[in-house]
Amino acid sequence: MEFRDLKKQYAALKEDIDRAMTEVAASGAFIMGNPVRELEQELAEYVGVKHCLACANGTDALTLALKALGVGKGDAVFVPDFTFFASAEVVALEGATPVFVDVDPKTFNIDCKSLEDAIRSVHDHMTLRPKAVIAVDLFGQPADFASLRGITKREGMYLIEDGAQGFGGSVKMPKAGGDGFTVRRACSFGDISTTSFFPAKPLGCYGDGGAVFTDNDDWAALIESYRVHGKGSYKYDNVRIGLNSRLDTLQAAILRVKLKAFKEHELADVNKIADYYTQLIGGMTRFIKKEILITPPYVPEGYTSSWAQYTIQLSVPSGNGTFNREVLQAKLKAKGIPTMVYYPTPMSKQTAFKEMHSFALTPHALELSKSVLSLPMHPYLTREDVRTVAEQLIYSI
Repeated sequence: MEFRDLKKQYAALKEDIDRAMTEVAASGAFIMGNPVRELEQELAEYVGVKHCLACANGTDALTLALKALGVGKGDAVFVPDFTFFASAEVVALEGATPVFVDVDPKTFNIDCKSLEDAIRSVHDHMTLRPKAVIAVDLFGQPADFASLRGITKREGMYLIEDGAQGFGGSVKMPKAGGDGFTVRRACSFGDISTTSFFPAKPLGCYGDGGAVFTDNDDWAALIESYRVHGKGSYKYDNVRIGLNSRLDTLQAAILRVKLKAFKEHELADVNKIADYYTQLIGGMTRFIKKEILITPPYVPEGYTSSWAQYTIQLSVPSGNGTFNREVLQAKLKAKGIPTMVYYPTPMSKQTAFKEMHSFALTPHALELSKSVLSLPMHPYLTREDVRTVAEQLIYSI
């Protein structure tokens, strides 16, 4: 069994993917060819924003967003403590200061109360300017952007959505004026939003890739310049210091095929798989006495996840001793079931940030780093696969 079976996906889409790759090879337009612009248009339309600009990877997408917003030395950028390193790394690379914020123990996304505490602490510190919040759509589920928008608007801060794992997720929201509801998709919630096309993401290519989304014409123009060495009116007119961060034509062509499948069935299929996982795990644990509590992922009402990961929590009831997650992983591996731990170390505990001033306590991030476990998850899992994983998980504890 594969953790995320890209081989099975390729087999299902092989004819269209092979044709797309062959057409690019025949065209000779390997950098910024027509498929790149076509993909950008399709992504913008799907997400529901005015501009989509593809780039080399998800980390560059965040960097381009920070550059467009003018984030730099003396600025504080608030980042959830429980996420991948890149979300804070890009802040430090721009000379700004990442301020780590705790996460909600149920959704795993940035906690608004902890954010407010961290903002107050930064104000009291007096040496940093609260500039932006990077909210991560962890494991495929959008963050609480309605609450986050209220905070950033009040504080005069930018809101950046890191949708590297969240592409395809959505939230049912009231329409302006209160007349009914509308569904907004991930990568449309930030002043600038980003995503990654790393192969294991909900929408992944066959290498590295990323994209930036915004409705702001000026920021889009800046990002267009920054991603090609800070170009001005033409290639050799360099008006600012930029990056070399273009999406290859080959990757764009592959992504167009995958996006079609994602919209037609993959997103729906992966949600059916997640529902079946939750049904089985919940049902089995009710009838089997265990010393370990298994908590399936929580999705709030009105939210849809794209399930970059299906991540459970394993906990020991008070007084029942300790639990070794690595032993469980080894048992499952011996039975042909791969698992992963995202993330074993909170950002604030990483060696690279060990000298950083602590503006807020992040106990939930620390606890999650010790208790989470991600199970195999992708649109091509069968119900039999899911049942096997659930049964072996229960009986291996």
